[in-house]
Amino acid sequence: MTLRAVIWDMGGVIVRTHDHSRRSRWEARLGLSPNALEGMVFRGEAGEKAALGKIGPEEVWTWILGQLGLPPEERMRLEEDFWAGDRVDGDLVGYIRSLRPRYLTGLLSNAWTDLRHFLEVEWKIADAFDAIVISAEVGMAKPDPAIFDLALRQLGVRAEETVFVDDMQENVMAAQTLGLRGVLFQTPKQAIEAVRSFLAEPS
Repeated sequence: MTLRAVIWDMGGVIVRTHDHSRRSRWEARLGLSPNALEGMVFRGEAGEKAALGKIGPEEVWTWILGQLGLPPEERMRLEEDFWAGDRVDGDLVGYIRSLRPRYLTGLLSNAWTDLRHFLEVEWKIADAFDAIVISAEVGMAKPDPAIFDLALRQLGVRAEETVFVDDMQENVMAAQTLGLRGVLFQTPKQAIEAVRSFLAEPS
């Protein structure tokens, strides 16, 4: 089966946290274990609702403040510090762009309603993708097979014609169950080499 498309995850792949120091300072101040703040934001009750579009980002941070016992005036600094260490991998985006027009490119992200704004306005990388599927906009999230089916339909390809890259094992396994070729992201170099191997392109 000829491969026609590569679908990429966003958080942990294209955007990664390079500096945890500001998050760590909050955790130390609040007596939290390492990475507890990240878990609370993304995998807490509010974060999971936001990923399905049931609430917005502001409601997530209101919930976080309540869980931590912090006053509303701390919200802006906490939010700013939480995201401060995140960076878009420009080289990886460059590689994704280089795949076109030989291959279709997709973005499939479990993310909140504000992601599209960042893709289009802040980071200006939305044009690197032929299709963008954001969980909060469609009301379903990986590893639900339905969201993979939606991404495939938007690209106009079959599962067997597609490579999927994600940093979460359960999402890669879900994609493989549907027939996509799966790449578990560890580093940009490793992921690019794995994609090239599937596409039978030289390193």
